[in-house]
Amino acid sequence: MVYNLVKLLHLLAIIFWLGGMAYTLFFVRPALAALPPPERLRTLRGLLARFLGATLAAILIALASGAWMLAEVASQVRSTGGSLRIPAGWHLMAGLGVVMAVIYFYVRYALFTRLNDAVERADWPAGALAAGRVRAWVAVNLALGVAIVAAVLLF
Repeated sequence: MVYNLVKLLHLLAIIFWLGGMAYTLFFVRPALAALPPPERLRTLRGLLARFLGATLAAILIALASGAWMLAEVASQVRSTGGSLRIPAGWHLMAGLGVVMAVIYFYVRYALFTRLNDAVERADWPAGALAAGRVRAWVAVNLALGVAIVAAVLLF
């Protein structure tokens, strides 16, 4: 039962993270395009500040729960004298999950900081450049997340 609850937390964290990235890329950003640059960038900064904060919690939950589940499976296999053979999809999930977390930290602590600083200075061209880079890396992370889901389900 504990394993299933941890797995539920893991899946909910991933759903939140991937769903939030998809919503931001495909719905929020296009809607913001109708606004003038100062309003667009101020609004985007506020949205990203909230989303990136909540996403950090989701990432920490996903990484911790994933590590716990892997350790639990390994422990159960060892206790029965078996040999653990981890599926290829799990290796891909763990490796790319860490890559996604690194990308998140780059977006949050480098690119979002640039966006925030540009908005504070009312430097709209620099803000637009930072926002474009955030969008590009979020798109990369979303693609990696979808690839992970596919790999886990197919391999």
